[in-house]
Amino acid sequence: MNLRQVDPKTLVPNPANPRRTKPDAAYEEQLAANIREIGLIQPPIAREIDGRLVIKAGDRRTRACIAAGLATIPVLVIDGDDANHDSMRAFSENIVRAGLGTVDMWRAIEALCGDGWSEDGIATALSLPPRVIKRLKLCGSIHPAILDQMAKGDEPNERDLRTIASASREDQAEAWKKHKPKKTERTSWWELARALTKTRFYARDAEFDAKIAKANGILWEEDLFAQEGQDNRFTTQADAYLNAQHEYLSKKLPKGHVILPVNEQGEPKLPAKATRIYGDKPGKGEIAGRYVNERTGRVETVIYQLPAPKPVAKAKAKAKAAASGEAGVECDQDQDANDTGTDAETVAVSTRAPVTKDGVKMIGDFQTDALHEALETVEIDDLTLIALLALAFAGNNVQVRTGERIEPGTAHYRRSMIAATLIPGGALTLNPETIRGAGRAMLRHTLSLRVDWSGNSGHLARIAGHQIGADRFLPSMATQEFLSCLSKPEIETVAAANGILPRPTGKATRAAVVDRFKTERFVYPAATFALSQDELTKLAETQAKLAAANDDESDVAIDDEAPDGPTEADEEAEDDPALKAGAASPSEQMAAD
Repeated sequence: MNLRQVDPKTLVPNPANPRRTKPDAAYEEQLAANIREIGLIQPPIAREIDGRLVIKAGDRRTRACIAAGLATIPVLVIDGDDANHDSMRAFSENIVRAGLGTVDMWRAIEALCGDGWSEDGIATALSLPPRVIKRLKLCGSIHPAILDQMAKGDEPNERDLRTIASASREDQAEAWKKHKPKKTERTSWWELARALTKTRFYARDAEFDAKIAKANGILWEEDLFAQEGQDNRFTTQADAYLNAQHEYLSKKLPKGHVILPVNEQGEPKLPAKATRIYGDKPGKGEIAGRYVNERTGRVETVIYQLPAPKPVAKAKAKAKAAASGEAGVECDQDQDANDTGTDAETVAVSTRAPVTKDGVKMIGDFQTDALHEALETVEIDDLTLIALLALAFAGNNVQVRTGERIEPGTAHYRRSMIAATLIPGGALTLNPETIRGAGRAMLRHTLSLRVDWSGNSGHLARIAGHQIGADRFLPSMATQEFLSCLSKPEIETVAAANGILPRPTGKATRAAVVDRFKTERFVYPAATFALSQDELTKLAETQAKLAAANDDESDVAIDDEAPDGPTEADEEAEDDPALKAGAASPSEQMAAD
């Protein structure tokens, strides 16, 4: 074994390299940048064969050295009769390795800074975004006991790490005492993060300018974990932030707007008898009221309308009635018209619901808007997202023409039962296996390619099947039953593609294909999940129509695959006597229970 300096371009790539699939280009560029900055740390291993050096371990390093423009590199040339170990060397260097954890990476960066490296220099040498270096340095704000737990491989997700790092050391130490795991358990990071959560008010939601911010003593911090491309400054100085928003409103209220007070729940208080209008801009006779939402810190707008003034004649009649001691008669006319002899006031008290239908509708609008805003802005980890998607499919507003083989009329009940596993006791479970199982079950219930009354999911199910490798579960199609569905030219094409000479008749050719695949599995090419080129072209056209509809806000017909046939609601009403009679759906029964 000897060390030589050679031109990396003269090295022959390993013909038996176990890494057949090249890594992502970003990783190749990262390694090249690292070698360009600090040089090659570990020489490739090569063996001299017929006067040429053939790489046995280090193909990636060699490519990176060439990309970095190195004229020569050290190469460890092996000799002897241990060539049978070459494959193991190549395989083991790709698989027997362990990456650094978050804490070890932070400690290594701290050591580099102590050796005189700057953050930008470290980022360049390691080909990492400076943002990543700054985020790792946040570990310096973490309580030592928490860092020790993270160093064991028990690490929080980015959302929880951000919350923990933003808290003071004292708060972290206090929360850690309560949420420290036992020796055999892992840390419940979300509980620790929840104990340290402070409401953040973002600069991007502020209406006030820098002058008002300075006058209120607001200090901004940078959220290094948030999405790039937006203003990620925030503050936890709730009182100062809200005061600044109120100050902006009082000084720079837009023309034609009014300031609304808020109630104890932080909701805007409209004038007496005002009717709220749900829209973006006030119309004729409508008023725009502005208020500070103290939960989010945002300045929000409410549009409302005051009732039209009563005619003068009607007002005079009411005044005359009041003077003659008949006040209230006019007010009760509508109620007296429906009076059946019982005291009207008593009937109203006993029959009126706590909230009117309009009130229930408004609550639904409030909840939907809040839910949609949370789904758009709140960070959701992957497991929770899977669970929420599964729950969404069980909603009363969802209809699915399932391809799952179940009893007629039980489609919605099936989804409700899947959803029930996710919400024991009315709260979302955090058990990963339960969530994954429910996700798989709901996808199985929903995705279908059956071409019958159940309808099918179209190309979406094909793409899903291709992604998870469902082709390998297709049965052998070399049967008389299936092949008889193919035309004579098509069965001859299938036969020729598999080295079978065509027979005089289609029946004979089918028999030859069946005999050829007696012991092997045959899958008809058009039955695989991958989309054909024509289907990909059609999909691209459909997506272009979607984009046009989004840009033009026009009604573009895009549903070329909508199957005909009964909906799930029709199917259930037809097959389920309980639904015919108007009984509650299974999900409604669950909610009642």
